[in-house]
Amino acid sequence: MENSKALKSGEFLVAETTAQDIFIPEEYNEEQLMIAQTCRDFLNTEVYPNLDKLDKQDRELMKEILKKSGDLGLMGVSIPEEYNGFGQSFVTQMLTAETIGAGYSFSVAFMAHCGIGTLPIMYYGNEEQRQKYVSRLATGELLGAYCLTEPGAGSDANSGKTNAKPSEDGTHYILNGQKMWITNAGFADTQVVFAKIENDRVLSAFIVESSMPGVVVAPDEKKMGIKGSSTAQIFYNDVKVPAENLIGARGEGFRIALSILHMGRLKLGANVIGAAKKAISDSVKYANERKQFCVLISTFGAIKHKLAEQVIRTFGHESATYRVSYDIDRLIDEMKATGMDKGRATIEAISHYAVEAALLKVYGSEMLDFVADEAVQIHGGMGYSAEMAVERGYRDSRINRIFEGTNEINRLLVVDTAMKRAMKGDFDLFDEAEKLSNDLQNVACKPSGSESYFEEKQLYIKNLKKVALLAIDGASKQFGKKLVQEQEVLNNISDIMMQVYIAESMALRINKLEAMKGAGSCSVYRDILDVYLYDSADLVRKSGSDAVNSFAQPEQIPVMLSAIEALTKVPALNVKESRRRIADKLIADNEYKF
Repeated sequence: MENSKALKSGEFLVAETTAQDIFIPEEYNEEQLMIAQTCRDFLNTEVYPNLDKLDKQDRELMKEILKKSGDLGLMGVSIPEEYNGFGQSFVTQMLTAETIGAGYSFSVAFMAHCGIGTLPIMYYGNEEQRQKYVSRLATGELLGAYCLTEPGAGSDANSGKTNAKPSEDGTHYILNGQKMWITNAGFADTQVVFAKIENDRVLSAFIVESSMPGVVVAPDEKKMGIKGSSTAQIFYNDVKVPAENLIGARGEGFRIALSILHMGRLKLGANVIGAAKKAISDSVKYANERKQFCVLISTFGAIKHKLAEQVIRTFGHESATYRVSYDIDRLIDEMKATGMDKGRATIEAISHYAVEAALLKVYGSEMLDFVADEAVQIHGGMGYSAEMAVERGYRDSRINRIFEGTNEINRLLVVDTAMKRAMKGDFDLFDEAEKLSNDLQNVACKPSGSESYFEEKQLYIKNLKKVALLAIDGASKQFGKKLVQEQEVLNNISDIMMQVYIAESMALRINKLEAMKGAGSCSVYRDILDVYLYDSADLVRKSGSDAVNSFAQPEQIPVMLSAIEALTKVPALNVKESRRRIADKLIADNEYKF
């Protein structure tokens, strides 16, 4: 693959990308496929047979299964070899996260340990901390948790009250406070705990061992879903934390927390792919067995519509997820080439793609909710029965819109972060937007008829990007610094950006896939892109119009709405037949094989 420079975060709004510049799942190498198969085998042998027991909050069983995954090396995929890991690429880490994502509540416990429970120490800890803790977390000898949220501090993490007071002799900190919604709390050996030292304005981060006197773990919470995941409050009563257990510098905790949240959002974006593929496979298998009116329900047009839509959204999200994952790998290499430590290069590269992390977290969690909901519907009454896997999947899915920052917060971050990056000079957003606003009559690119299939699609996607730029330009001029308070308008723009990024990623993937396999074997993928772009244009038109009606002056509205109408015009499409062809492939395969 060509080693071209990766786009900056959010730059997709104004930059052109070629199919050769992205990574697609069809390019996994043999080692990556073997790791994914090991994960699938582990779920089949260790997790699926124990789901009912895990859902009864059997902490010891969860701990046992987690340690078995450590014995297989699954916990060390993202950890360098010198700390008992395998030092795999970010793409491989995401593939592991995707595959384990089909593991219901086990996935939550596993990902919390491997990600937020381990990587703050890996990326921000010193060599002694890495040797003492990371090398044992990578094998499952120790199990980790991450303690940020407090009763009064959810999305506003820095408002936490947990306090660390240095001892008089400076050998330790005395920790007091309370954390809630802590995943793996019931059995974790180590905790990454965020607290303010004395009267500091910002957080610091500490490694706390659960066995330290004064650490009190409450009983597990009763939850709607992910019941097998241990979630509890933790209390700290005069806990003496050795001074050498401070992670990074004093006051660096808030930065650590934000960086780890970016990573968590991306890994969640991968997780939901595995869960969605599992739900789709469960859906089609049931549709291929269940008869109504003496025929299989998989022959019904209404069911085919549902199956196809599940596939389209999952395929689109997957395309975008691995596109940005490869961008992160390239940026890690660029940063390492300047002499940066690999751990710090990794978290800096991940943090850089904050726009895409927030975008994929929102789109992916809402995609999975849709897929899980339709899976229950396809199963009919049986979908509501606890006997069926889709019932558990439906309940487990719901937390993803709250995890790693609520979708409301992340929608705002998509736009706010992109604008801040542009203001810093990462890419030229505002000049491009200004040019468009000055010539609304001729803003839309129109196909000449000589374009190839993919050139035409990219032209339509470019038009959709322009809707986002017009909305950003108009809203910025109207509201200025008060734009941050106009959350409804920011949500409109965020939704446009999501549709654009997914559509472009999908088009680039299918273009590259055709180059690899030939157009003849990829016709159903064109159906996926056609339907997505047809629907996406309509969603962008609605979001763009809503934004314009919220910020434009009365005399501007007709001109701007006319421009949006022109920019969201795409060819007519027989979506019924396109969706049927997508569903027919799924039905013939009897599982998700896209």
